[in-house]
Amino acid sequence: MLFSMTNGKMTVSADTHGAELHSVRLGETEYLWQCGDAWKRYAPVLFPFICSPKDKKYKAGGREYVMPSNHGFARDSEFAPAGNSDSSLSFFLTSDESTKKLFPYDFRLDVTYSFDKDRDDTLCVANTVTNTGSGPMFFYLGGHPAFNCPLEEGLSFEDYYVEYEKPETVIQVWNGTRTILENENRLPMTRALFDNDVIMKDAPASRSISLKSDKSSRGVTLSWNESCGCISVWSPTGDDRAAFVCLEPWTSVPVYEDDAFEDIESKPHAVRLEQGCSFTFEYRIRVF
Repeated sequence: MLFSMTNGKMTVSADTHGAELHSVRLGETEYLWQCGDAWKRYAPVLFPFICSPKDKKYKAGGREYVMPSNHGFARDSEFAPAGNSDSSLSFFLTSDESTKKLFPYDFRLDVTYSFDKDRDDTLCVANTVTNTGSGPMFFYLGGHPAFNCPLEEGLSFEDYYVEYEKPETVIQVWNGTRTILENENRLPMTRALFDNDVIMKDAPASRSISLKSDKSSRGVTLSWNESCGCISVWSPTGDDRAAFVCLEPWTSVPVYEDDAFEDIESKPHAVRLEQGCSFTFEYRIRVF
């Protein structure tokens, strides 16, 4: 079921399926990718994994589990609506028999979208995991919003660039090693840039990243707080139908970076959450 809210300037909608954003509009401009043939999603919530472990297998409590879906099961789960209004959309997912076959922990995952109280062009996103079980739980958590690129007619994908708030050095290790940025902050968009998949920056100095063009005044800035340990940029390679760029805030590098540790309890980048405690992962989307 789709729910919408507006502050008079921005209009936002999100679905109970996956608690996924479906639209982020400023006036008449749609900023969110509209689930086209090149990628059948809008802005999935990544939980309890970011990407997949080796062979989609891991251990918890000494028992082997299989997580068949990339990025976990939240993005394909039906959430319940909670407290939706003109200024906030909230959804929640709780563990059940089906989730515990894949992920042995008891939890509640709340996803809330709300307008920034100080800016009428900014959407706040909060994902809160609560451990409702009898011991510690371990997980990864992230966002995967896809933004239209180009954002207006007459421009192309290659007219855009991603700009980090601060100079960054980004080294990609995938079928070899290549330096994407070396103490720079501007990353020009090309299809070939993504030939080796996602561009990740672990422990960024920046607290924001933007999608911009020198030929347009329209763009997107995604910002985060200390709950975000990795920021990634992705678009499909070699597919001109993929008129979008994903700006992805994650708690850490993906689970496959921890494949040397089979047990989830030992994976160094997994979030450990004690019984009865909550963990909130937050980021903001400003459109202009």
